[in-house]
Amino acid sequence: MRRICIVLTTRGNFAKMKSAMAAIAAHPQLDLQLVVGGALMNRQAAIVDEIRGLGYPIAATLDYMLASETPAAIAASAALCLVKATEMLHALRPDVLMVIADRYESLALAQAALHANVRIAHLEGGERSGSIDERIRHAITKLAHYHFPASAEAAERIVRLGEPPESVVAVGSPSFDMLREGRESGLERLRTRLAETALDLNRPYLLVSQHPVVTEYEEAQAQFREIAEAVTELDMPALVIWPNNDAGADAIGVALAALQKRAGGAPLAVVSALPIEEYGAALGAAACLLGNSSSGIREAAFLGTPAVNVGSRQDNRARAGNVIDVPCRAPDIVEGVRCQMAHGRYAPDYRYGHGTAGQKIADVLASYWPPIDKAMTY
Repeated sequence: MRRICIVLTTRGNFAKMKSAMAAIAAHPQLDLQLVVGGALMNRQAAIVDEIRGLGYPIAATLDYMLASETPAAIAASAALCLVKATEMLHALRPDVLMVIADRYESLALAQAALHANVRIAHLEGGERSGSIDERIRHAITKLAHYHFPASAEAAERIVRLGEPPESVVAVGSPSFDMLREGRESGLERLRTRLAETALDLNRPYLLVSQHPVVTEYEEAQAQFREIAEAVTELDMPALVIWPNNDAGADAIGVALAALQKRAGGAPLAVVSALPIEEYGAALGAAACLLGNSSSGIREAAFLGTPAVNVGSRQDNRARAGNVIDVPCRAPDIVEGVRCQMAHGRYAPDYRYGHGTAGQKIADVLASYWPPIDKAMTY
């Protein structure tokens, strides 16, 4: 029985791993060890209630986030995460640690596993995106033993980085599993959540998801002001998702509060986080996604939702035809949204998967056992 440890630190982590968690828990050769920490310990604590409601026991918690979200505080949080993760791995003794994507704590978790002689499985490596995320992502790739990229292109890049081809399996993006399975129930839950707002999901609305860019964190507030100005000028109903807890997030919160106060025209609803089924329903029903979230590149393409990608956060990431890229200037954003509104929905694109990733991940974890000492293949 192989012990597979999954550490969830954000709402996005849970969205990506929900189907894989179910497949691992149900697999006769695997034992799921679930750990929660990071933003799930405070700002996004409602997600932990949902996890418990699904019947998953929580094996440990990682409380490492400092209150501030400056670059120095993020670095200190990463250091504390390394300490806490080292203690956690010693207590749980997993066979494999699943590391998700490219956040700062992901690298700390991988470093802790490296020194604990725990094999590392990495989800969504091999992609190009720019900013600090890309450097973190590739660094984790060089530490990992299992690679679960979301696309064939990313899989090829991992092999070119010198990783053994047998360790690389393009599974797709696991969040698509939940988009495929849970959109109808998610839409009903979302309507209930928004019942006290004036937002009507049956009418065209914008879905806004803008996160701070770590390498541009000092500009985060000014960038969101451009988003806010565009939303105000468009005068469309909007559902705004609170940003990730990266450097600059506090500043975005100030600009978001200002947007809420001056939105005297079209209805505006703000939510701190949404379960993946509800987010998928919101994205599927939206007239356009606006912001710099990777969901404009991935999930929106899978659903055929028009997206206006703002700024540099998703630079170099492979995208489908549903995306228009614009600089972070209100006039360009407005023009991009109007262009997408005129176009309407796109045909679904499956470059990031078909919604069957969770079971593939579990099957590989049960059948493949890589050597702990990795060697370059070139």
